[in-house]
Amino acid sequence: MANTFELIASSTVGSGGSVSISFTSIPSTYTDLCVKYSLRGQEAAVYTDVTVTFTGATFSSSKVLYAINGTTVGSYSPSSGFIAESVSANATASTFSNGELYIPNYTSTANKSVSADAVGENNAASTVAILGAGLYTSSAAITGITLTYGTGSQGNFVQYSSAYLYGVKNA
Repeated sequence: MANTFELIASSTVGSGGSVSISFTSIPSTYTDLCVKYSLRGQEAAVYTDVTVTFTGATFSSSKVLYAINGTTVGSYSPSSGFIAESVSANATASTFSNGELYIPNYTSTANKSVSADAVGENNAASTVAILGAGLYTSSAAITGITLTYGTGSQGNFVQYSSAYLYGVKNA
């Protein structure tokens, strides 16, 4: 298992909000990539999906497992590139969801997998947790990662939403 994380880039949304957070020109000097995020959206909902794209393309296939309030559980296969989660405007004020994407062997010429986990909470009213896995079927190295709020037409990430891209190396 890799054990050295190096910050490649970080992004924090400014006062005007932003529909997406992007990392471009990712160097090929690491074995794996890790994105850690803290997100909140402006849509009139409690939770909203976040679409993840690699180098401009969505996943070929993905599966998401979810639990809501510890009582409702399920799974689905998103048709867009969803594999992350954000709390939104109807969630408790000033709360942010958080999560992580892990992408091993991102420079490989073979298919690339991604694992995701995220949680969001609405104080005592509700919680959601997701675990996701996706497959990116491209022989090209991943050189860009974009997190887009919803499908891109649902609103923006609000100020102070942030994401951090780490390169992972074996020591």
